[in-house]
Amino acid sequence: MATELAADLGGVDAVETTPRPSRIPLRLVWDGLWPKLAAAALMLAAWQVAVWSGWKPDYVLPGPGPVFQRLAQDFANLNFVLGIAITLRRALIGYAIAVAIGGVAGILVARIAVLRKAIGSAILGLQSMPSIAWFPLAILLFGLNETAIFFVVILGAAPAIAGGLLSGVDHVQPILVRAGHVMGARGLSLYRHVILPAALPSFVGGLKQGWAFAWRSLMAGEIIGIVGHQLSLGQQIQFARDFADAEQLLAIIVVIFIIGVVIDSLFGILDRRIRRRWGLLGAEA
Repeated sequence: MATELAADLGGVDAVETTPRPSRIPLRLVWDGLWPKLAAAALMLAAWQVAVWSGWKPDYVLPGPGPVFQRLAQDFANLNFVLGIAITLRRALIGYAIAVAIGGVAGILVARIAVLRKAIGSAILGLQSMPSIAWFPLAILLFGLNETAIFFVVILGAAPAIAGGLLSGVDHVQPILVRAGHVMGARGLSLYRHVILPAALPSFVGGLKQGWAFAWRSLMAGEIIGIVGHQLSLGQQIQFARDFADAEQLLAIIVVIFIIGVVIDSLFGILDRRIRRRWGLLGAEA
C-alpha cells in the first residue's frame, strides 16, 4: 500500500516523470566513491605538507608513508585484526539494540500525544549530551565491562534514531494520510502501511546519525578502560599513546576513519535507493 501511495501521491515528479533506465552499477559506485577519494587525497597531501614544514619532529608527527607501512605490518599481526573484530562486534551489537529502542521510542512518541508532550523534547536533550559524560555512571551501574560500553553506545545512538523517525513522521504529507483513510487504513494499519513507509527517508537519516554517535561513543568508552583484557581499537590507541608510538597511533586512526567512511557509504547507498523508489530524487534519478 505504501509503495503505491508514494508512487501515486508523492508529488508531481512521482506522477509525471517516467521511469528512467537504471545506471550501470559500476558507474553508481564510482559516482559515490570519487568524491571520497578526492577528499582523502587532499587530506593526505595536507598531512604530508605539515610533515615537510617541520612543524613537529618525525617521531611525533610521522608522514603518510611510514604510517601506512606500519599499518601493513599491523595487519599481519593477528592481535591487531582481532582488535578490529572486537570493536566492530561491540559497535554492531550496541547499534542494533539502539535501533530497536530508538525505533520503538520514536513510534510511541509520535503516536501518543501524552508521550510527545512529556518526553519529546527530552529526546533532543539526550541527543545533545556528550556520550563520554555517561561513562562514569555506566561504570557505577555495571562496572568496567562490556555492558557499560553498550550502555554508553545505546544512550549515544538511540536518541538520534528516535529523533530521525519522529522527524520523518512529522513531515509525512497530509495527502498520503488522507489517502490512507480513504483506503480504509486506521490506527496501527495507517502507521504500518502509510506513515512509517513515508517517513523512511528521514528515518534512514536518523539511522546514519545514530551510527555516528554510536561509533564515537564506542571509541570513547574503549579508550577510557580495558574491558576483559581485550585489545580493541580504543585500547590499542591508548597503548600507543602510553608508549609514545606515533606511527601506531596514526595507523589506528586511519583504520577508524576508513571504517567510518565505509559505513557512511553504505548508508548513502541505502538512502539513495529509498529516495529513488519514493520518487524524491527528481532529475537525478
